[in-house]
Amino acid sequence: MRTITGAALALAISSAAYAADMPPSPYYTAQQPYLAGTWAGPYVGGTLGYEWGTVDNNPTKPSGVTGGLEGGFNWQRGNFVYGAEADVDLSGADDTLAPWQFSNPWFGTVRGRAGVAINNVLIYGTAGLAYGELTADTAANLSESHTSFGWVAGGGAEVGFAPHWSAKAEWLYLDLADKSFSVTGANNGLTANLLRLGVNYHF
Repeated sequence: MRTITGAALALAISSAAYAADMPPSPYYTAQQPYLAGTWAGPYVGGTLGYEWGTVDNNPTKPSGVTGGLEGGFNWQRGNFVYGAEADVDLSGADDTLAPWQFSNPWFGTVRGRAGVAINNVLIYGTAGLAYGELTADTAANLSESHTSFGWVAGGGAEVGFAPHWSAKAEWLYLDLADKSFSVTGANNGLTANLLRLGVNYHF
C-alpha cells in the first residue's frame, strides 16, 4: 500500500513539474480589458449631433446638423474623474422667417468636466465657456455677422468599448450673448440645445 501511495505521489509531482515547464499555448492570448479605471490622460475625437434654438428679440428658431472635433485631458482619483475638454463645431442650424434669416455657422466650447466612473462607464456633468458666430440675412440681401461669447452647461455618459476607445452621448445648452445687429435694429443672441454622439481615442 505504501509503495502504491509513494508511486502516485511521485507521479503527481512529476506531472506538476512538467506542466510548469511547458510553454504557453500559442492559441491562447489574454483578453485585453475595455477602457475601465483608466480614464486618466489625454484624448481626441469627433462628434456628430443636432442643434435647435431660438434667437433673442427675433421669431426665428435655427436648427440643423452639427459636427466637429474635440480634445481633452482627464485626471482620476478612485472613481472620481475630472478634467477639461474643448471642441470646435460646424453647424447647419438656420431658420428663415420673412424678412429675416438667422444662422449659426460655427461654435465652440471650453469646458470643465467631472463625473463618476463605474467600471467602463463614465457619467459626467460639464460647464464652461461657449463662443460662436450668429449671422443675420435680410430679404434685401443685407448680411451681418457677429462672434459672441457666452456659457454652456450639460451632461452625458461615456462608455469604453475597446482598449483606448470610448463612445459618448451628450446634451449641451448654449447661451451666446446678444450683439447689436444693424440689419434687424435689435440686440440678437442665440440660445440652443445640442444633442450629439461622439467617439474618442485615449492615449
